[in-house]
Amino acid sequence: MSQESPSVAEKPVSEEAILKTAKEVAIKFIEVGRLTPGNFTETFRELYAGIKATVRER
Repeated sequence: MSQESPSVAEKPVSEEAILKTAKEVAIKFIEVGRLTPGNFTETFRELYAGIKATVRER
């Protein structure tokens, strides 16, 4: 297994990076039909919150 260097693991993740990541995941979900205009708001909030919680755990 490879380990990340401490400098990479310690870098804070910006709100912009979290938003961009959530956007990319949402786009993929739209492409595969898991995300529609009817459930976009709820699903995007969950994506954003999940990503933010994951990167802020440290």
